[in-house]
Amino acid sequence: MSTTFKKILPGADVTSTRNLTYENIPLTGAIVSGTYADNNIKNFSHGMFQAIYDYPLLSSSANHVFDLTVGYSSESGLSSSTSIDNAKKINIYNEMAQVLAGFDENSNIRRFDEDGDFVGTATKINEAYFINLTRLLTKDEIKKGSVSLQLGTRAAYATPFGVGDVDSGDLIKLVDKSGSSGYKINSPAGEYGVLFATGSNLAAAGVDWTGYVPAGLVYYQAGIAVVSASVFGSLLTAPVVMDADGHNVTQNLTASGISGNCDTFRHRMYNLSLNNTTELNSTIYFCRVNHNDFNYSSNPTYLSSSQLVVKSQAQDVPVSYITTVGLYSADNELLAVAKLSEPLKNDPTTELTIRVRLDY
Repeated sequence: MSTTFKKILPGADVTSTRNLTYENIPLTGAIVSGTYADNNIKNFSHGMFQAIYDYPLLSSSANHVFDLTVGYSSESGLSSSTSIDNAKKINIYNEMAQVLAGFDENSNIRRFDEDGDFVGTATKINEAYFINLTRLLTKDEIKKGSVSLQLGTRAAYATPFGVGDVDSGDLIKLVDKSGSSGYKINSPAGEYGVLFATGSNLAAAGVDWTGYVPAGLVYYQAGIAVVSASVFGSLLTAPVVMDADGHNVTQNLTASGISGNCDTFRHRMYNLSLNNTTELNSTIYFCRVNHNDFNYSSNPTYLSSSQLVVKSQAQDVPVSYITTVGLYSADNELLAVAKLSEPLKNDPTTELTIRVRLDY
């Protein structure tokens, strides 16, 4: 315990920094729907969503990577009492919408909007798949402009991926190409960007001159992607055959429950990649040691027979070696300890500034 203290001045000796680190996260379709023959998929008795793991569920190494569900608005043309899990699908959509899109001026839940401006009714996403990524993957948030989701758009993708299943001409890619500069801030869940679809099998209607068309949204802090069901229907030159019964996406959404819809979506996931973000906040303390500070040590080994072990003659200058810096409260209570990589020699002929960084 220290017996001598030196005050740190908040303005002159303390500063703060903020750094962002990124990590690329790839999720291949083989992991999501092929390699483990769906033994890494957990369906629940409530039937509201699927949980996807990176290893079979019985493995102790299995990590929960994301949840998958589907829903549609009560204003959707698919909303009907004859639709399987109709109430659940509407509830899922409303739950996600109120968390991510919020409420309008009349306290009504906003529907998801393709371009995020919430103006008019023509650009609403009424039917959507929801990919809810775990914090294990997204950390503090998804890096803007880093999201890429590739989906298969042919009947062969109704089963998990196998050898020969991949044809680049059958893939549609969703990217947040304007996320780094064109993201939106009018969501209660934080910042979000528009997912744009591109591919050779897109219909001409709605595609801009660069070959992109809005097809979903990605919420960076929430770690949730909203994918419009139109990626398997109206956005393509020909609707996708979603299941063994020959249903298109509209028919599949009503004729199958949530788990069945999750299966048909998941079996078409070829690749999902993103960069996560970890925010590191630091407070830096500049511990200044003047030439006449801390030249003696209170360590009992500093003395031998009442003599300083570092002095051979009385006229020699005192010498100490700094190995540790302690940060104390105003009441002299030890709060943090920093260790130097090697002892630092200190004597009256030198002045030192030791930089201590506290990360949190």
